[in-house]
Amino acid sequence: MDTLTNTPAAPISTWQMRRWPQPAETSIPAWIYSDPSLFQREMEVFYDGPHWNFVGLECEIEAPGAYKRSWIGTRSVVMVRGADGAINVLENRCAHRGSQLCWESKGVVKDFTCPYHHWNYDLEGNLLGLPFLRGAMGKGGMPRDFKKSEHGLRKLRVARFNGVVWATFSDETPSLEDYLGEEILGLVDRATGRGKKKLRLLGYNRQLLPSNWKLYLENSRDPYHATLLHSFFLTFGLLRTDTAFKAVPTLKGRHGIMASTYSAATAGQQNEVTKELSNLKSDFMLEDMEVVRPVDEMGDSSMINFSVMPSIFFQQHGNSLALRHLIPKSASETELAWTHYGFEDDDETMNRRRLKQANLMGPAGYVAIDDSEVLAKMQPVVAHAPESVQLVTMGGTEHQPMDTMVTETLIRGFYSYYREQMGL
Repeated sequence: MDTLTNTPAAPISTWQMRRWPQPAETSIPAWIYSDPSLFQREMEVFYDGPHWNFVGLECEIEAPGAYKRSWIGTRSVVMVRGADGAINVLENRCAHRGSQLCWESKGVVKDFTCPYHHWNYDLEGNLLGLPFLRGAMGKGGMPRDFKKSEHGLRKLRVARFNGVVWATFSDETPSLEDYLGEEILGLVDRATGRGKKKLRLLGYNRQLLPSNWKLYLENSRDPYHATLLHSFFLTFGLLRTDTAFKAVPTLKGRHGIMASTYSAATAGQQNEVTKELSNLKSDFMLEDMEVVRPVDEMGDSSMINFSVMPSIFFQQHGNSLALRHLIPKSASETELAWTHYGFEDDDETMNRRRLKQANLMGPAGYVAIDDSEVLAKMQPVVAHAPESVQLVTMGGTEHQPMDTMVTETLIRGFYSYYREQMGL
């Protein structure tokens, strides 16, 4: 306690002095969820470093000058459509004194003007002008050797694939295709219309979680909990432990795939597996059952969800398609931003179905609300027991593809990659 201000003292960072517990492959130390210095290092490694980050969809900024504010870790960026139709991603930080340039989430502009000192930039981030460049009344002003060309906004590298926009701060990041790898690239292609369809924006959900970003990332790679915590999935047969399933870590655990099958014929069946699950509510019904009766639009009877390190989760729950953006705010706070989409050639029936089934996700979603509650309760526990160790041995000790939901192979894969990148 700070006796002068009567406020709690800032937590002391000790992660550089710690060692990952053994066996490393199946152990997760609780101290990684609450250390602010470790959090800052994670932002440098995974968000400022050689990783591609999702920033938005092309259909969100269709007109010249249309922009969307987004985030790469804790750093705000602006995705904007240039006058030539190109998409630029700029750091949302004035080159003068560091003021945030865009305060609104979306809009259409001819150029950008900083609200603080009115420095003005074009849609490519080049400095166009500034007030009192040569001073006023013969006094003040910028030095004669000041060059506007040297004081533009920071421009990020940009990659586009099937209407999805990615950006990176690092010049060392490999091509998007190499970064994603063949398996993930193929799934992005599948989720976005295989290059034959144009995406249509349906809407957004946002929420703030009082938990560390890695707790949510673990959750998104954890099929083991899905039919235990989420009674909605099991009750309506959208995800079942007794159906075909694959959990596939890729590129040494960098990314993770969860592929399940759905059949209306077996959705309500009971057997020895379902009888073990106390959260099966066989007598539950919805007023509108279209919410839980998807059609097989992909033609493969599969629902494939996958996580791309560090910040994005491609979601397919029935006919609800969305990108779930993970935005770390601090060591103990994370924002989730869902971008729901469909395709321009969707008829009214499919559009309605997508919107109804989107109610599974979001802050009050039939399914997502369970995760929010559990992680909010988990954060203070791990924060107050930093020496404790989590166990991830379900399904073995390695991170290899498995054909069962009853596994933590994707979590083991993630932490294998995490330890390598962080030097832990």
